[in-house]
Amino acid sequence: MDVLVVGAGEMGRWFADAVTADVAFADADPARAAAAADALGARGSAVPLDAADSFGVVCLAVPMRVTPDAIAEHAGKAQQAVVDVSGVMGPPLSAMASAAPSRERVSFHPLFGADAAPGTVAVSTGADGPATDRLERDLTDAGNDLVDVTPAEHDEAMRTVQGRTHAAVIAFALAASEGDPVPDDLTTPVYDRLESLAERVLSGTPRVYADIQATFDGADDVAAAAERIAETDPDGFEELYDDARR
Repeated sequence: MDVLVVGAGEMGRWFADAVTADVAFADADPARAAAAADALGARGSAVPLDAADSFGVVCLAVPMRVTPDAIAEHAGKAQQAVVDVSGVMGPPLSAMASAAPSRERVSFHPLFGADAAPGTVAVSTGADGPATDRLERDLTDAGNDLVDVTPAEHDEAMRTVQGRTHAAVIAFALAASEGDPVPDDLTTPVYDRLESLAERVLSGTPRVYADIQATFDGADDVAAAAERIAETDPDGFEELYDDARR
């Protein structure tokens, strides 16, 4: 079984590293595809994005905003299965069902950055079979813990796990940047942890976080919660505090 990975970025490379099949990379930037193939060694190769070749499995590792369109464009190259690692599950699985109804179809979401692999991988299955079973064995053998979810369960959870969380952390960083820098000897454990989280989030790619907000819409919820805090008087704060603890 061979695999075409469309998208030679962080998640495409992670997927290629985790599976045992030969992998061909295709990317809008041919140099990036070539570099990913070189890094993979003997198992890796690069093909043009518009190549008409067919592969056992096609994996879409492109930004979530363009995943359905990429599935429509490339799913026909799959002989056995179409999968994605975009980070959202409902729209990709719907696109797979339309573009490749006779193929195995699975959405994988590694709940970590490639630098933190292995870890937990959410899995939602549209149609399983021998090819996707092998991919799941490879991911497990690479040290990952696979968790089966429905697309709705996953995407609803990501509203908090990604959308609201990232919005809150970035909002903290923006608020903390107002005024003079905080002296190192005047920080607290809570502040230090939030600062560390902000540094981690802000070391990433802005467009990735923009796509997460566009997909899961966490910023509006965080803004509403912050407004509620701002408008609560001291007498009502205990009730708000208890709501947060629950």
